Amino acid sequence: MPSGADFSGRVDEAWLGQYREEITEPELPIVDCHHHLWSRAGSNYLFPELLADLSSGHNIRATIFEECGSMYRADGPEEFRSLGETEFVTGVAAMSASGAYGPSRACAAIVGNVDLTLGSRVEPILEAHIAASSGRFHAIRFSTAWDADERVHKTVPRPGILAEKQFREGFRYLSRSNLAFDAWVYHPQVGEVAALAADFPETPIVVNHFGSPILGGPNAGRRAEVFAEWRIAMAALAPHHNVHVKLGALPVRRAEESRGKDGSPLSSEDIAGAWRPFFDACVELFGARRCMFESNFPVQKRWCSYAVLWNACKRLAAGASADEKSALFSGTAARAYRLPAGLA
Repeated sequence: MPSGADFSGRVDEAWLGQYREEITEPELPIVDCHHHLWSRAGSNYLFPELLADLSSGHNIRATIFEECGSMYRADGPEEFRSLGETEFVTGVAAMSASGAYGPSRACAAIVGNVDLTLGSRVEPILEAHIAASSGRFHAIRFSTAWDADERVHKTVPRPGILAEKQFREGFRYLSRSNLAFDAWVYHPQVGEVAALAADFPETPIVVNHFGSPILGGPNAGRRAEVFAEWRIAMAALAPHHNVHVKLGALPVRRAEESRGKDGSPLSSEDIAGAWRPFFDACVELFGARRCMFESNFPVQKRWCSYAVLWNACKRLAAGASADEKSALFSGTAARAYRLPAGLA
């Protein structure tokens, strides 16, 4: 059951190139804890495209690959087909680790996909991914983003999967294999993550995309109400100390959704302004040591360049202490995904 992000539309490199910013704090070490690699109709984002973004001027020390249903095996048992993605990304990571492509270490850790609703049958599948990754397979994302409104993209066919018996039987094997769990849910489902964290305190859980508040579709025009609902849910999640939060991938709602009023790409000021209330709340509730910035490229690339995205994150963290910045940009990700020493 692939659970990768929904993505449509070609990235317009020429359009992105119309707007540039000077890199701020270029020496600040960054671990990009969430990006994809894929080749899809209208969208190629493979190692060359990633390398071009990594050379944007920010100090990207390492990256973490996030599963996206890419390069699955075309045959063999269905439950093992996602091994193709791990094998593909391991090859990219090995190329990067050679040092021949610059100082950044791409795909230093891998977040893969295994269908945890298989229950106890997941054990040999997890073992196969770990063996195929040359030690880089450190987490599973089994996305359960679901909402009753037909306008909201769903990654699963039904609600409530995190509480199902078969899922939880499979989930038990994560801690046995020293794997973290990436959770992609919408904000009305955050309570389900809290229940999971309470029942499995030994398993690290990383909530994707600020907990994905639904700001469009059925909630268009309800931004203040959604923020209040989201904050209540995140406040209830925060006491579970095995939970971390990725900061990124929120929509920036404007007169034209993807482009500025003058037709230009989004600026770092645009992004930071839209994300500020959510960022401030997460750092207040979870602390910087449990929060980490993500790029979510190439999905985010529909709206801004890689250079601008990280400038926006630096705007958000401008008032943070040196230790807090270190956590937000690299330290939290390095700990949560067990990166080798020296990469953060």
